[in-house]
Amino acid sequence: MSLDAHLATLEQRHSALDDEIATAHTKPAITDAEMRELKRRKLQLKDEIERLRASRD
Repeated sequence: MSLDAHLATLEQRHSALDDEIATAHTKPAITDAEMRELKRRKLQLKDEIERLRASRD
């Protein structure tokens, strides 16, 4: 997989997590721990995207 394709995949996953977090805010059944986990995963993806972009330059 090329770097650009990998970045695109990561960006799609990041966007999907963003949508999931927005939806989770409307559901009273989600726990704080579940919300933290979603946000942690999103941040990890963001960090990896930034790291790959920096290494590409």
